[in-house]
Amino acid sequence: MAAGPHRVDIHHHIVPSEYVKSLNSLGITKTSGVTFPQWSESEMLEVMNRNGIRTAITSISSPGVFFGDSAFARDLARRCNEISAKLLADNPQRFGAFATLPLPDVDSALNEIDYALGTLGLDGVVLLTNFGGHYLGDPLFEPVFEELNRRKAVVFVHPTDPAGGNPIGSHIPNSLYEYTFDTTRTITNLIYGGTLERNPHVKFIFTHAGGTIPFLAWRISLGIFMIPNAAKNAPQGFINYLQKIYYDTALSTTPYSLRSLQELVNPSQILFGSDYPFAPENLTSEQIKQLTSYDGFNSEARAQIERGNALRLFPRLQI
Repeated sequence: MAAGPHRVDIHHHIVPSEYVKSLNSLGITKTSGVTFPQWSESEMLEVMNRNGIRTAITSISSPGVFFGDSAFARDLARRCNEISAKLLADNPQRFGAFATLPLPDVDSALNEIDYALGTLGLDGVVLLTNFGGHYLGDPLFEPVFEELNRRKAVVFVHPTDPAGGNPIGSHIPNSLYEYTFDTTRTITNLIYGGTLERNPHVKFIFTHAGGTIPFLAWRISLGIFMIPNAAKNAPQGFINYLQKIYYDTALSTTPYSLRSLQELVNPSQILFGSDYPFAPENLTSEQIKQLTSYDGFNSEARAQIERGNALRLFPRLQI
């Protein structure tokens, strides 16, 4: 293991006060039933240093920026991306950033891709698993993926509340269980809708070890016999696409989660992620402890998961 901070955390959120105040102005004080955590750049750096994290690739988490008003979403996405760009510019080896897009407004999202990736130099984009009930394989988003494919962009997909709300009551936050299901929904939709086949240069990262995908992969692959146009849209087979995308370890570092993921993909497709600050420091530290003690990865595989695989996706960090 490298001396000093060495990990690259690709699932690390920023929660700027400007973002929280903007949501508060709409009466939004929680995300998926959870209060927004306190956040500051200085505290983030201290947590990173104490936990051996050299670089955090930051993102805005659920609920994102769109709440029915496209102008509001455009403005808030732009402000969030400029905050992220300043973090990166001030400390480029400690921070990276995924750009927030004002989807489902496709034209505005295309403009923001050009600005955030082309002008600000951010490292990729973050997408929610659905936008207003439109999952990512919806034809609505094809122009966005065409542009991301042209740029060979890294796309970090973060779960959000499902289109149907919370089916078992608000006393149990969606983030505990529905987030994993929504990740499964959008991966299935992307593959059987043909998005991955049409856009092979997009480098997708899915959170929380792919949700329930490792457990359900073979079952969902049977859709080839049931879903119209499945053979045309996913000619390589469902599981083949699953094995080409990336998965992070956030909140998924127990042996029963990692072994399932490890049965599906090689360690080359697994990335370290903490989910800080929604996973507070004590939970971030516990995840690192679990990952370090897991006996399914040898030292070489663990080094790739903690750092090496991310450096392949973000080569500027090797400087």
